[in-house]
Amino acid sequence: MFDFGENYEVCNCKKVTIHDITNTIINQNASTLREIQDFTTAGTECRHCIFPEGDFGKIKKKIYCKDILNKVKKGLENG
Repeated sequence: MFDFGENYEVCNCKKVTIHDITNTIINQNASTLREIQDFTTAGTECRHCIFPEGDFGKIKKKIYCKDILNKVKKGLENG
């Protein structure tokens, strides 16, 4: 589903991986960024990992929580 491993750390502050977020969307039925934050704590510290527009870090992320949410939701809709 992604161009790099599911162990890629999306949120460095809270050590949350693509797998953690994907699992939350599928198994906890998280459908919003807020729900992803509530279940995983991703994006609750510096908030740079939520979406590109909010990433003010020197080193940009390869993928953001918003990207994962949209991609997984699209995959679930397409069966």
